[in-house]
Amino acid sequence: MKSDFINELGILFNQNNSISDDDYNKLNVKRGLRNKNGTGVLVGLTKIGSVQGYTVDKKGKKIPEEGKLYYRGIAIDKLIKQFEKEKSFSFEKTMFLLLFGKVPSNFELKMFISTLKEYRHLPDEFIEDFILRKPSADIMNQLQRAVLCLYTLDSNPDDVDLSNLIDQSLNLIAKFPSLLVYCYQACNYKHFNESLIIHNPIEEYSIAENILHMLRIDNKFTKLEAEILDLILVIHAEHGGGNNSTFTSHVVSSTRTDTYSSISASIGSLKGPMHGGANSMVTQMIEDMKKNTNPYDEIKLKEYLKGIFEKQLFDKKGRIYGMGHAVYTISDPRAVILKKKACELAREKDALEEFELFSNVEKFTKEIGKELKGKDFEICANVDLYSGFVYKLLNIPPNIFTPLFALSRIASWNAHRMEQILVDKKLIRPAYKAIDEDGNVFL
Repeated sequence: MKSDFINELGILFNQNNSISDDDYNKLNVKRGLRNKNGTGVLVGLTKIGSVQGYTVDKKGKKIPEEGKLYYRGIAIDKLIKQFEKEKSFSFEKTMFLLLFGKVPSNFELKMFISTLKEYRHLPDEFIEDFILRKPSADIMNQLQRAVLCLYTLDSNPDDVDLSNLIDQSLNLIAKFPSLLVYCYQACNYKHFNESLIIHNPIEEYSIAENILHMLRIDNKFTKLEAEILDLILVIHAEHGGGNNSTFTSHVVSSTRTDTYSSISASIGSLKGPMHGGANSMVTQMIEDMKKNTNPYDEIKLKEYLKGIFEKQLFDKKGRIYGMGHAVYTISDPRAVILKKKACELAREKDALEEFELFSNVEKFTKEIGKELKGKDFEICANVDLYSGFVYKLLNIPPNIFTPLFALSRIASWNAHRMEQILVDKKLIRPAYKAIDEDGNVFL
């Protein structure tokens, strides 16, 4: 039987590929490109974005501090406040900032948006041949394929000169919202037996407005809904060069491959549940809570969270999704910003009890963590905790949570790609050592 043979091959693989933690420690391997103290191994420089959640003392010990996120040297909270004063949609401004290093002037913004509108159109035959004919059950995989297929529409796809890279970046940014929504609609039609409804984008709408317009059958949305979706896109837009999907862009781009291959690879990276897919896991965890206990009872909620910590509940991995981050320790500035807006939206939609549940998950996770792991244990809510909640209030389907994350990062990935090709220029090629069954290096 085929299945029996596959199982035998699995056993054989495990027998011949196990490597102990001692072997990694003996050879001082930086697993996950992390130092022993958890800090990231320095592998590059960037001017695009930076993340800070701790300092390191002279002994190499991490000192937790309030999280900070910078876009081109501007703190995210200050940037948001600046945009709020201007009372206009901000995602387009943010993309310009990340790509070109400055907040656009009114003229630059006007020309930028005009160019995006010019590139927005997807040919009918492209939609039919590459999106509607064989939709995937997973929209991220469908997005990867759609992006790769855009290669066929490009008359000069492999050129890595700056002007062509910029042109390709703007083309991808412009087309991505439609790609996302059409992939979603095709998936629902093929795999979930729903009606196929395709809305064209509206020329005068912002990206956030067009997403809601194209997603909803009746095309209707409120100003607050569009503003909050715009905010979510802004705070997800950049997170330094070391996050997995952006680093993927650097690695793949270092080969001088085409833009479409690079962005497709970053989408594949973001799909993983330990990266961009974490927001969907938050939703699944909350639903599991509601199914197996009464999470609105604080005592029962604490018991459930403790059970997750002890690897007895939910996926039994000991991870409370939406809590903790590789860099942030005391706070995630994106979560702080979004929590305030989430409360505002919850009040408008009469969902304050649900907001309180998410807030309690944050509060009690910190308390239980210190009880189980010691008073020095620090963990904070990350952006995924509240983004899933906000998406739910916006009636955005769970299967496009992560695709929206990809949309928010599209400009950043391209910015980092251009930086790698035009500034760094080195092929990224780290080392792996070959060892024998006793852990001895034989090469």
